[in-house]
Amino acid sequence: MEAYFKTEGLSVGYNGRTLIDDINIALEEGKILTLIGPNGAGKSTILKTVTKQLEKIGGSVYIGGCELYSMQPKMLAQNMAVVLTERIRPELMTCAEVVAMGRYPYTNMFGKLTREDEKAVNDALAMVHALELAGQDFMTLSDGQRQRIMLARAICQEPKILVLDEPTAYLDIRYKVELLEILQELARTKKATIVMSLHEIDLALKASDFIICVGDSKITAFGTPEDVVKEMSIEKLYGMETGSFRKWFPHLLSDYE
Repeated sequence: MEAYFKTEGLSVGYNGRTLIDDINIALEEGKILTLIGPNGAGKSTILKTVTKQLEKIGGSVYIGGCELYSMQPKMLAQNMAVVLTERIRPELMTCAEVVAMGRYPYTNMFGKLTREDEKAVNDALAMVHALELAGQDFMTLSDGQRQRIMLARAICQEPKILVLDEPTAYLDIRYKVELLEILQELARTKKATIVMSLHEIDLALKASDFIICVGDSKITAFGTPEDVVKEMSIEKLYGMETGSFRKWFPHLLSDYE
């Protein structure tokens, strides 16, 4: 099957200075790819570049065969949704109104929602188990509830690819697992391609089809969770002593033996 999301020789960085170069990724529809690595390794830089929030240094990014940097903003918004760690603070907006912001790539110049748009809002809220929050002020929510609403806004956008930077940040374990299960359902039922970064290695291994290890200003490994575990890529990535990952996470490793 042809890759839906692809990078070729991508170089990323800031102010014209390269942080990581020669990034080559190929990902089919309905698959989940997770970036892991130490703080400051460049995970967010990669994600911000493939969402056009940072200018690429070199190389190409393709979505459905179209070069990302040649896509018009509306077309890009109809194909890609982004959930970042930055916390938005919409004043005096209900959760339904925040979610409805995801429909703007499809509305007319006045931003008026159609009956179809309203159904998309309700469907997105239902998918993240937040219908009961629809009329509640967004600013009164807990961190876990806010993250679900932000995910609903992205789902409401009906993207073919969803990019998330540390979506489990600030969440307790219940909400972490719930959010990742929603992403798996989205990939399975909607064939959405998911690209995200996570700090939690155990959750990344369980939730993902593919893992990218980012460290030492380069991609140190790219493969299935089984591949990166068997090749001890995780221990090398974090500078752990040989066998220490096996000592602390034997329950994860048993899945690949």
